[in-house]
Amino acid sequence: MTRQRSSRNRYRPTASASDRPRGKLRIIGGRFRRRLLPVADRPGLRPTPDRVRETLFNWLAFDLAGHRVLDLFAGTGALGLEALSRGASQAHFVETDAEVARLIETNLATLGATGQVVVRDALDFLDEPATPFDVVFLDPPFRQDLAGPACDLLERRGWLDDDALIYVETESSLPPQVPGRWTLHREVKAGDSHGRLYRRSPSASGDAC
Repeated sequence: MTRQRSSRNRYRPTASASDRPRGKLRIIGGRFRRRLLPVADRPGLRPTPDRVRETLFNWLAFDLAGHRVLDLFAGTGALGLEALSRGASQAHFVETDAEVARLIETNLATLGATGQVVVRDALDFLDEPATPFDVVFLDPPFRQDLAGPACDLLERRGWLDDDALIYVETESSLPPQVPGRWTLHREVKAGDSHGRLYRRSPSASGDAC
């Protein structure tokens, strides 16, 4: 998902994103295994590393089939696409960059997968009542302090099923503030990234931690 880097040289002409070479996203498991998909060229935009995705989806092995998935700050859409490959019934992608979102739509069409892509700021999207999801992927841009507010909105605005699973990826130096109903289930570290998988309890168990 999008990581902010220093701005490019302002005196240097830049091509539009559609003219730049694109990277590749590899689906690592399920019915679309080994399929390669293009990734839009944006500063810091890259799929969640294969090793981290493989670990995460091993954890989720029995929690995806027939379930609804929400991929927030979707970026490449790697997590939502992987979930569809492994049996999720629906995936909703929320991405603020219109061109990046269009490429997710193109990749869904290429795979013949069913998904909905919403071009919108993720926090604005979450600040509305909703039909609950079973699994949520939350990988916001680093160093913008977005994980905590997003976790709060997911809980307060009714986006989560009673026993939903929520994957939160942040920089290692900034652990997320999560609702008290969320229990840490698994965690994985890779470089500056720290991924945590939480399970939501059906009943409140305390304040935010």
